[in-house]
Amino acid sequence: MIDHLIKENRCFAFYRLPQENHIHFLIQNNHSPDILRHVEELNNQNAFVIAPFHTSKEHPIVLIRPEKEEIMAIPEISIKEEYKSIDASFPDDNYKLRFSTFANAVKGNQFEKLVLSRKQEMLREPYFSPEHAFFLACKKYIYSYVYICHTPQTGTWIGCTPEILLSNSSKNWQTVALAGTQPLPSENEQSAIWDEKNKLEQRMVADYIRKQLALYNIEPIEKGPYTVRAGKLVHLKSDFYFSLPDNHRLGNLLNDLHPTPAICGLPKTEAKQFILENEGYNRSYYSGFIGRLQPTGNTNLYVNLRCMQVEDQKLTLYAGGGILPSSALNDEWIETENKLQTMLVLSKANILSSEGRSQTND
Repeated sequence: MIDHLIKENRCFAFYRLPQENHIHFLIQNNHSPDILRHVEELNNQNAFVIAPFHTSKEHPIVLIRPEKEEIMAIPEISIKEEYKSIDASFPDDNYKLRFSTFANAVKGNQFEKLVLSRKQEMLREPYFSPEHAFFLACKKYIYSYVYICHTPQTGTWIGCTPEILLSNSSKNWQTVALAGTQPLPSENEQSAIWDEKNKLEQRMVADYIRKQLALYNIEPIEKGPYTVRAGKLVHLKSDFYFSLPDNHRLGNLLNDLHPTPAICGLPKTEAKQFILENEGYNRSYYSGFIGRLQPTGNTNLYVNLRCMQVEDQKLTLYAGGGILPSSALNDEWIETENKLQTMLVLSKANILSSEGRSQTND
């Protein structure tokens, strides 16, 4: 069904919220999706949203207005998967150059933090199916927001992201500070020991969120920081719970939150411009945000991390990491290698016979 909808160039999305045992499906049948140029224009909008890191003519905010919404069971599909263990790989010359530029800007006190990302393009294997990759992700990454989305404007994107940008349950709204990364410890996630660099990264994001919420006179209830699992990685997370006096100005709040220092840097405006000028490629919808927006219903918007763009002949995977004065080149490269594994597993997924079995590892 999913592969067929992509071939027909339809506007649709499937998604599964963390720890749910079913998937949500929505589709817009009769006209093109709406296009927005500014995040504030999301005020009073009721739609499925896919927004880029930086809004432009080439990468606008796209709204799918669902004419049909359903909840479905996750199909039982057995899939062969591969996992490449990370060894002592070394950064390529392009990453070395970008890292030097970003690190020098931070060490020169031009920025408190910058986020340097990269993309990895790979040939799309003949057997690759976006549908099967999505179903595998639903079973494998149970603690992440898993989605597949297609529009004529954005193309096809698949992601498994652990980071909430804005969500609600009843009258309680939530955002998170998620930063710091290390491989999953051999025992369990709670045995992770965090160094000062990772702790500082997480504090920066938490401080930023407090300041942005204070613009709305919001004093959130906080939980954390604590360790959470995302695939074969763990992160430091703090939850922020709050009430909103006006649910019809969510676009303003989203504009003040996005992009957070977890995917951009500090100070935000200057860091974003530095990234656009010096990262060496266009992030497109990577590190933007995606999900269902409903001012008076359930809103679940997530930062678009651990994602890939699916094209006819190739797959493009994305990953990034925070650069602080203490950052080391090889450490940051290995962090991006580890993050890329989330999508690499899906890119190699292949259908097995009915006797095969897939694993759930998240």
